[in-house]
Amino acid sequence: MTGNGQHPPPSQGPGQPQRPPSLPWPPPGRRQPQPPQSQNPPYQHPYPSPPQGPPYQHPYPRPPQGPPYGQPYPQPPQGPPHGHPYPQPPQGPPHGQPPFNPGPQGMPHPQPQGWPPRQQQPPPPPPPMPPGQGQYGQWPPPRRGKSGMGVAGILGAVFGSTAALFVLIVIGSVVFKDSSRSETTTPVAVPTYTPYERPGEREPDHATEEPTRRPTQAPTRTATQDTTVTPPRQVRLDTTLKNNTLYRAGALPRVGCRAGDVSIFSHAQLKALILKTGKCMDRAWGPILREQGIDFSPPGYAIASGRGRGACGDYPSAGSMVPYYCPRNSTIYASTSAMARGNGNARGYGQIISWNGGIISMMAHEYGHHVQNLSGLMNSWWSQTLESGNRSGKLALSRRLELQATCFGGMWMRSVATSYPISPADRSRLFWFYGQVGDQPGYPRDHGSRANNNRWFRQGWEKNQTYQCNTWMAPSPTTS
Repeated sequence: MTGNGQHPPPSQGPGQPQRPPSLPWPPPGRRQPQPPQSQNPPYQHPYPSPPQGPPYQHPYPRPPQGPPYGQPYPQPPQGPPHGHPYPQPPQGPPHGQPPFNPGPQGMPHPQPQGWPPRQQQPPPPPPPMPPGQGQYGQWPPPRRGKSGMGVAGILGAVFGSTAALFVLIVIGSVVFKDSSRSETTTPVAVPTYTPYERPGEREPDHATEEPTRRPTQAPTRTATQDTTVTPPRQVRLDTTLKNNTLYRAGALPRVGCRAGDVSIFSHAQLKALILKTGKCMDRAWGPILREQGIDFSPPGYAIASGRGRGACGDYPSAGSMVPYYCPRNSTIYASTSAMARGNGNARGYGQIISWNGGIISMMAHEYGHHVQNLSGLMNSWWSQTLESGNRSGKLALSRRLELQATCFGGMWMRSVATSYPISPADRSRLFWFYGQVGDQPGYPRDHGSRANNNRWFRQGWEKNQTYQCNTWMAPSPTTS
């Protein structure tokens, strides 16, 4: 029921005439079907034949073969009695009601009386076909077969193979070039230079090329034996700062050097450890320097418990606790008490790190100055320092010299890491320690900042190549 309590009009099915909503139902003048008068009345079609028009044509097409129109069809195996051309529908409307309209192609209904003229409605369009469905069923679209490689594919394969071959050739040439020399890595601190001399970078004013071995006497003939004495090959040394022969020496070998449990606050124990490790440094540096034709001789040591005076001045100097290397007599001077406990306002190394590896790494730094002196680096540095016309230029040269010695010290500490021993924890302590030493506020900036001291010690430890310690070709921010 609707909201007003009245029964709604009967639903209108497809094919039935549309009645206006304002007209009463049923329409006036339309007679209700009456019950039949007899049990078996003769069958009458509910709609009269049209007055004019062609003979009745059945809405369905005639089969290709069959009897003429009007003659009975052959009786099918099951079906209605003979004489009706098509079987009757299983169900139908009661007698006297209009038959069901099958659709646009069905038989037209007569217009009921009193209704307005009926307008012909166009047949509804067929529902849209879902994508991917054909008109003969729900079959999916056929799969697209794989096509063969076209011209573009062939050209792409050819160019790709050529590019890959070119990359392999370039990589192979780089590997071959790198394998032909001992230096195959890039410095951590200074990745912008090459280890060997580049055109236009020689220093002829300060380079001293001299033979390291004197040739023997000229070949002589004796009456008893006809022999010729061949002089040894003369090695020409490059003593310049940027392209020194030392940079060809390569890595330090592993050296066995046990430190033991030594207290840095005992003068006797610390002095003995300094002298012992000094001999280990001789065994590490001596062979690689001699191999490059550099004359090697070990340095001397002057170790005091308090203060002393050396060939290059007092040690430690006033307000300082650091040891120093004197190139005049190739001697290392140090005070054990100053290094362990400090001097005046200067903190001692032992106040920063109590492990003996901190002080021994500083002695390895001073030994690095001895290596600079043997290779001619120190003479070239001093010549440029004398020619520098301002204080800032002299300090910049001093910082590069000191940071290079720090890098050499890192190389040696790495060479004895297994035997000293230097554990991973001790290595981390060393790295941290070199982040605490360097130029302090209020003092001349002649040794490098704490950050750069840490940088160059790690450079020597991690790279272990002499050319990796070439501070003279490093950018100025890394040697500030």
